[in-house]
Amino acid sequence: MNRMIPALSLLLAMALPAAGAPAALDGTLAKIAETGVIAIGYREAEPPFSFQDADGAVVGFSIDLCLKIVDRVRAQLGREDIAVDYVVATPATRFILVKTGQVDLECAATTNNAERRALVDYSYPHFMTATHFVSRRADNIGSIADLAGRSVASASGTVNIDQLNALNRAQNLNIAVLPTKSNEDAFALVVSGRASAFVMDGILLAAMVAETPDPSVYVLSTDTLSQPEPYGLLLKHGDSAFKTLVNETLAAIYTSGEIEAIYAKWFTSPIPPHGANLNLPLSPDLAAAFRTPVEYLE
Repeated sequence: MNRMIPALSLLLAMALPAAGAPAALDGTLAKIAETGVIAIGYREAEPPFSFQDADGAVVGFSIDLCLKIVDRVRAQLGREDIAVDYVVATPATRFILVKTGQVDLECAATTNNAERRALVDYSYPHFMTATHFVSRRADNIGSIADLAGRSVASASGTVNIDQLNALNRAQNLNIAVLPTKSNEDAFALVVSGRASAFVMDGILLAAMVAETPDPSVYVLSTDTLSQPEPYGLLLKHGDSAFKTLVNETLAAIYTSGEIEAIYAKWFTSPIPPHGANLNLPLSPDLAAAFRTPVEYLE
């Protein structure tokens, strides 16, 4: 009987991984390790979250957070040579790009809701905002009711256009809803007078107005079409290992206080390309979310 013990020990040693051996990779981390590339989805013009500066570099609040995650991926894989491939992800294409693996991490301003979580997963929240509208000050549009019978633009593939359509039906406002491919296209309709208003997240509207030659021409509504909702970084549905890495990285940034400097860089300081300053201090609600990061599942 005693002679069987060495043989059994050998079989167990062969069957079990050695202590300290790295776990086998799967999902997104395995793909990154194999290709040596992590694909980051970004917007071409969505300041201060994700955009291109005057030199064409991809920058922004969400991008800074994602680059911290890239550093964590490099450390976990022991691969400092992991490269970043920036992929344009529009409101209309972002979910399919993440779902099909063409984008590993979408780093922009994407609202987290239950319907979308059936397609993709979200990181811990990194911002909160409600849906507003912007109009020309000269048009004297002060409330949602004032939109009745007017043309109102909103980008396809956003929760904002869904909210606008729902409100239009519920209140019989007879609004002519103008879907556009991008936020820039929607805002251009307001600038040109072809639309009376543009419905979008309040922070994005504020940023677009701040970039205009004369921001006083436009006014952001006090009325909202939604309660404040969180943004999150998008990743492939069901990839628990990668999601854990993403959330652990964000939690470390949030709870260490590092997030305060990153936030100040983009929301209370001049930003490219024209040096506009949003002058938007960290709100108590967002500060609380950073202190105790949890998944948003409402």
